[in-house]
Amino acid sequence: MKVFSFLGKTVDAFSKAAALIGALLIVPLIGSLTYEVVSRYILNSPTAWAYEMSYMFMGSIFLLGMAYALKVRQHVNVDLFYAIMPPRGKATMDMIGLAILLVALVWIVDALFLYALEAYEYQETSGASGWNPVIWPFRTVWVVGFGILTAQTAVELVRSIAILIKGDKEPGVWHD
Repeated sequence: MKVFSFLGKTVDAFSKAAALIGALLIVPLIGSLTYEVVSRYILNSPTAWAYEMSYMFMGSIFLLGMAYALKVRQHVNVDLFYAIMPPRGKATMDMIGLAILLVALVWIVDALFLYALEAYEYQETSGASGWNPVIWPFRTVWVVGFGILTAQTAVELVRSIAILIKGDKEPGVWHD
């Protein structure tokens, strides 16, 4: 159990660190959009890169925050039914949902890894603007974000199973 506790806390820490990095990306997102607005509407000289920077920053913010949202239980839930269930009922619902999600996430991470690798090998560019940057760094963030979400999902699944076995904790109480 100590090994799982250590692994769980390690995955929790990665989730929190990724979310913090995602949160910090809000600063350059705001800066680049502010620069674009000033450049476009005051200087009458729009940038070629603002559109792609904004979707890459915003996408990265969401991708890096997904696992932490799961960790702190801020994901979508049908609270009407969930709230009235006993701890084991909640754990059962969590276990079923997390098991299905985990299978899907493993497949998604595998596909995204190959997608990012291909973008790197061919030095694929976005083709969405005049800037036309290589796209593999953003696709790597996809892999990292979904990889951490996969690990966090596995940890939460094991935690739900532990609640089913022991029956003495509410789902989510293992979190700091």
